Amino acid sequence: MAGFWEIIREDIRTVFSRDPAAKSFWEVILCYPGLHAIWLHRIAHWFWKRGLIVLARFISHLNRFLTGVEIHPGAKIGRRVFIDHGMGVVIGETAEVGDDVVMYQEVVLGGVSLEKKKRHPTIKDHVVIGAGAKILGNITIGEWSKIGAGSVVIKDVPPFSTVVGIPGKVIREKGKPVIDLHHEKLPDPVVEALRKLEERIKKLEEKLKEK
Repeated sequence: MAGFWEIIREDIRTVFSRDPAAKSFWEVILCYPGLHAIWLHRIAHWFWKRGLIVLARFISHLNRFLTGVEIHPGAKIGRRVFIDHGMGVVIGETAEVGDDVVMYQEVVLGGVSLEKKKRHPTIKDHVVIGAGAKILGNITIGEWSKIGAGSVVIKDVPPFSTVVGIPGKVIREKGKPVIDLHHEKLPDPVVEALRKLEERIKKLEEKLKEK
């Protein structure tokens, strides 16, 4: 029982540490659907592991109705996971989410196969997933990575990486162990490609002038 209450307190502390808008204990308890979604999922997952499939699915269904977050009761969710805003988040049955993960509204951890096997993503610790990002298939997102808002990721992502675009392009970083929420600073691969093309054209024009 002590472990249960420690996890509850940990979840509440996580909200305060991840959201500067959180002002009071009771505000967090009553007004954070992402937190409620995690708690209801833990209950559903407990019944799921004990073979009470229908009850687990019904609790998950209530969770979706009450919070706007759909988490299959079979999904494995780690500790100190923070779902901000939450509406439209979908996490599939075989998805695995590590500790200290942050995700925003309309994130999808989805499958691309109808086979009854591991078909959803594995998210390692300390990953940040921006609003509207879609991570699809049995792939792994490495520790401390950042998935830019609106990105579609269909391949494995190494640790300490940033992913942007559709399909997601991996940009390696030196690795900085912080939760970086400045999605507006993420690079745009299309703009970067156009910039390099422009530089190449200028160099060719200069060579033509020399001749």
